[in-house]
Amino acid sequence: MAYIVCYLESFHYHITTIFELEMNELYKALGKVKSEVGAISKEETNPFFKSKYFDINGLLKHVEPLLEKNGLLLLQPIHEGNVYSQIIHIETGDKIESSMTMQELTDPQKMGSMITYYRRYTLQSLLGLQAEDDDGNSASQAKPKDNIPVVWLTETQAEKAIQDGKVKQALDYYDSTTVRDGKKYCMSKVLKTKLQAEV
Repeated sequence: MAYIVCYLESFHYHITTIFELEMNELYKALGKVKSEVGAISKEETNPFFKSKYFDINGLLKHVEPLLEKNGLLLLQPIHEGNVYSQIIHIETGDKIESSMTMQELTDPQKMGSMITYYRRYTLQSLLGLQAEDDDGNSASQAKPKDNIPVVWLTETQAEKAIQDGKVKQALDYYDSTTVRDGKKYCMSKVLKTKLQAEV
């Protein structure tokens, strides 16, 4: 019996060691990709802020050749209401993934926009890319042309509006056209899309 236990423990250690070695291959390949990617330059024009950001096509164009070069495969399936970005080590079959849960939408156009957004951000998150967000991060720091101070709706405020059932009020209040108390109240494209999906 002692022999069997020893054998099983040895077998478990052997399997664990192989698994760790295989995962190490995946991590090594990912490390090479990250070192080659660098900070992604912004490419697409954001019509709301006249800034630049990377759309999903530009992101894939930049990243996929580097993944393939290092023996990695990118898949972005939708499964059980979640959008995934999965990077698979072709030789070992090991994978690492990031996912976001989709909201329930009936409008196909809004759903398509949401899926595109989730594909981009799960991939950016998975690779830890230094891409500029298109949610107005840079725009919120820029001075408006008319020098009117801008107050931006935050993610926390948007979530609270959804929880309190005050989505329409938030959309109206942060409509970016009305000046109140010498300030212009605005929201980013991302938060606007998120709130509109709740209406």
